[in-house]
Amino acid sequence: MAEFTLRKTQIILEEIYHDGGPQAETPRLRGAVLALVKNPYAGVYQADLTQALEDLKPVGLLMAQKLVDAMGGAEGIDSYGKGGIAGEAGELEHAALWHVAGGYSMREVLGESLAIVPSSKKQGGPGTRLDVPMGHTNAAYVRSHFDAMEVGLPEGPRADELLYVLTMAKGPRIHSRLGGLAADQISKFDGLR
Repeated sequence: MAEFTLRKTQIILEEIYHDGGPQAETPRLRGAVLALVKNPYAGVYQADLTQALEDLKPVGLLMAQKLVDAMGGAEGIDSYGKGGIAGEAGELEHAALWHVAGGYSMREVLGESLAIVPSSKKQGGPGTRLDVPMGHTNAAYVRSHFDAMEVGLPEGPRADELLYVLTMAKGPRIHSRLGGLAADQISKFDGLR
């Protein structure tokens, strides 16, 4: 069993009132939770990483619940994303461990969510920034919910750490008006349309 010891978490919340156009009737709430954890594989090549997918689940569930609580509950959360940064002694594959733990934890905490959780990953040292893509929770083709949130921490990840991120939002981009499938037109419930 791999130990992903938690060093710190941070929650970021944004209320977006307008984006150069008229003030929105209801501001869009967008949030992220970041966690710095010890990378048990830093500096060592481990051929089989599959056990880590299970070992990271408690971190994912903790983060997902923290973010949902900070956003006032799951009601209205309709987009999400995830990402990871491996410190300098880690591998990109260590950041990719977050696919299962991050994505499935959000689905468990949010309830029904059928669409793939958009993701990004990279390697870097303290202060590295990551653009985390976001999409609708139930239909990947809902254009109004395509978004990204830039995140990072000034003191991490250290060489032997991983920075994992979950993002969520309530509502479409402010002033979204590019057509395509609208959230209220989701009909197939297949994760796509």
